Amino acid sequence: MDEFMQLAIEEAKLGLQEGGIPIGSVIVHQGKVIGRGHNRRVQQGSVVLHGEMDAFENAGRQPASVYRDCTLYTTLSPCPMCTGAILLYGIKKVVIGENQTFMGDEDLLRSRGVSVTVLQDKTCIQLMQDFIAAKPELWNEDIGV
Repeated sequence: MDEFMQLAIEEAKLGLQEGGIPIGSVIVHQGKVIGRGHNRRVQQGSVVLHGEMDAFENAGRQPASVYRDCTLYTTLSPCPMCTGAILLYGIKKVVIGENQTFMGDEDLLRSRGVSVTVLQDKTCIQLMQDFIAAKPELWNEDIGV
Protein backbone atom coordinates (compact mmCIF):
# COMPACT_ATOMS: atom_id res chain seq x y z
CA MET A 1 0.00 0.00 0.00
CA ASP A 2 1.05 3.55 -0.69
CA GLU A 3 2.89 5.01 2.31
CA PHE A 4 0.85 8.22 2.17
CA MET A 5 -2.49 6.41 2.18
CA GLN A 6 -1.17 4.43 5.14
CA LEU A 7 -0.53 7.73 6.95
CA ALA A 8 -4.10 8.86 6.12
CA ILE A 9 -5.40 5.58 7.58
CA GLU A 10 -3.33 6.16 10.73
CA GLU A 11 -4.95 9.59 11.01
CA ALA A 12 -8.42 8.02 10.60
CA LYS A 13 -7.69 5.50 13.35
CA LEU A 14 -6.45 8.29 15.62
CA GLY A 15 -9.72 10.13 15.08
CA LEU A 16 -11.67 7.01 16.04
CA GLN A 17 -9.54 6.55 19.18
CA GLU A 18 -10.35 10.14 20.15
CA GLY A 19 -14.09 9.42 19.88
CA GLY A 20 -14.47 11.01 16.46
CA ILE A 21 -15.22 9.92 12.92
CA PRO A 22 -12.54 7.73 11.28
CA ILE A 23 -11.56 9.79 8.25
CA GLY A 24 -7.96 10.86 7.69
CA SER A 25 -6.06 12.89 5.13
CA VAL A 26 -2.53 13.93 4.23
CA ILE A 27 -1.26 16.56 1.82
CA VAL A 28 2.01 15.74 0.08
CA HIS A 29 4.35 18.15 -1.72
CA GLN A 30 7.33 16.75 -3.62
CA GLY A 31 7.31 13.52 -1.62
CA LYS A 32 7.00 15.20 1.78
CA VAL A 33 3.92 15.47 4.00
CA ILE A 34 3.16 19.15 4.58
CA GLY A 35 -0.20 18.64 6.29
CA ARG A 36 -1.99 15.78 7.95
CA GLY A 37 -5.23 15.58 9.83
CA HIS A 38 -8.37 13.71 10.69
CA ASN A 39 -12.03 14.46 11.18
CA ARG A 40 -12.17 16.40 14.48
CA ARG A 41 -15.71 17.73 14.38
CA VAL A 42 -16.67 15.84 17.53
CA GLN A 43 -13.43 16.44 19.40
CA GLN A 44 -13.34 20.19 18.64
CA GLY A 45 -17.08 20.86 18.44
CA SER A 46 -16.35 22.07 14.90
CA VAL A 47 -18.67 22.33 11.95
CA VAL A 48 -15.85 22.25 9.36
CA LEU A 49 -13.00 20.03 10.56
CA HIS A 50 -13.39 17.11 8.21
CA GLY A 51 -10.20 15.12 7.61
CA GLU A 52 -9.22 17.08 4.51
CA MET A 53 -9.98 20.43 6.13
CA ASP A 54 -7.88 19.48 9.18
CA ALA A 55 -4.99 18.53 6.88
CA PHE A 56 -5.29 21.91 5.10
CA GLU A 57 -5.39 23.68 8.45
CA ASN A 58 -2.26 21.84 9.59
CA ALA A 59 -0.48 22.55 6.28
CA GLY A 60 -1.12 26.22 6.94
CA ARG A 61 -0.64 29.11 4.59
CA GLN A 62 1.21 27.98 1.49
CA PRO A 63 1.80 29.77 -1.79
CA ALA A 64 -0.63 28.72 -4.52
CA SER A 65 2.34 27.29 -6.40
CA VAL A 66 2.92 24.80 -3.57
CA TYR A 67 -0.69 23.63 -3.35
CA ARG A 68 -0.85 23.29 -7.16
CA ASP A 69 2.03 20.81 -6.88
CA CYS A 70 0.45 18.71 -4.10
CA THR A 71 -1.36 15.40 -3.93
CA LEU A 72 -4.11 15.06 -1.33
CA TYR A 73 -4.75 11.60 0.12
CA THR A 74 -8.01 10.95 1.92
CA THR A 75 -9.51 7.77 3.30
CA LEU A 76 -13.02 8.69 2.09
CA SER A 77 -14.45 10.38 -1.01
CA PRO A 78 -14.46 14.17 -0.38
CA CYS A 79 -17.74 15.88 0.50
CA PRO A 80 -18.80 19.13 -1.23
CA MET A 81 -17.00 21.30 1.37
CA CYS A 82 -13.71 19.43 1.06
CA THR A 83 -14.04 19.25 -2.72
CA GLY A 84 -14.42 23.03 -2.73
CA ALA A 85 -11.22 23.47 -0.71
CA ILE A 86 -9.35 21.10 -3.05
CA LEU A 87 -10.51 23.18 -6.04
CA LEU A 88 -9.93 26.53 -4.32
CA TYR A 89 -6.30 25.71 -3.53
CA GLY A 90 -5.63 24.09 -6.90
CA ILE A 91 -4.75 20.58 -5.78
CA LYS A 92 -4.23 18.64 -9.02
CA LYS A 93 -4.24 15.05 -7.73
CA VAL A 94 -6.45 13.31 -5.17
CA VAL A 95 -6.06 9.72 -4.02
CA ILE A 96 -9.17 8.34 -2.29
CA GLY A 97 -9.18 5.30 0.00
CA GLU A 98 -12.77 4.36 -0.80
CA ASN A 99 -16.09 5.64 -2.10
CA GLN A 100 -18.38 2.69 -1.32
CA THR A 101 -19.69 3.98 2.01
CA PHE A 102 -19.94 7.58 0.77
CA MET A 103 -19.67 9.04 -2.72
CA GLY A 104 -18.45 12.60 -2.65
CA ASP A 105 -18.03 15.10 -5.46
CA GLU A 106 -15.50 13.12 -7.49
CA ASP A 107 -17.21 14.01 -10.77
CA LEU A 108 -16.81 17.73 -10.01
CA LEU A 109 -13.13 17.23 -9.26
CA ARG A 110 -12.63 15.36 -12.52
CA SER A 111 -14.63 17.96 -14.47
CA ARG A 112 -12.21 20.62 -13.19
CA GLY A 113 -9.12 18.69 -14.32
CA VAL A 114 -8.20 17.01 -11.04
CA SER A 115 -6.70 13.53 -11.32
CA VAL A 116 -8.79 11.27 -9.06
CA THR A 117 -7.70 7.75 -8.10
CA VAL A 118 -9.96 5.52 -5.98
CA LEU A 119 -8.27 2.57 -4.27
CA GLN A 120 -11.29 0.78 -2.69
CA ASP A 121 -8.97 -0.06 0.20
CA LYS A 122 -10.42 -2.75 2.47
CA THR A 123 -9.20 -1.06 5.67
CA CYS A 124 -10.82 2.25 4.72
CA ILE A 125 -14.08 0.51 3.83
CA GLN A 126 -14.13 -1.51 7.06
CA LEU A 127 -13.40 1.54 9.24
CA MET A 128 -16.38 3.39 7.79
CA GLN A 129 -18.76 0.41 7.70
CA ASP A 130 -18.07 -0.33 11.36
CA PHE A 131 -18.41 3.33 12.35
CA ILE A 132 -21.65 3.89 10.42
CA ALA A 133 -23.16 0.73 11.95
CA ALA A 134 -22.13 1.82 15.46
CA LYS A 135 -23.02 5.54 15.25
CA PRO A 136 -25.40 6.22 12.36
CA GLU A 137 -26.74 9.45 13.85
CA LEU A 138 -23.25 10.91 14.23
CA TRP A 139 -22.39 9.89 10.66
CA ASN A 140 -25.58 11.49 9.32
CA GLU A 141 -24.75 14.70 11.17
CA ASP A 142 -21.27 14.72 9.60
CA ILE A 143 -22.64 14.53 6.05
CA GLY A 144 -25.54 16.91 6.65
CA VAL A 145 -28.39 14.38 6.59
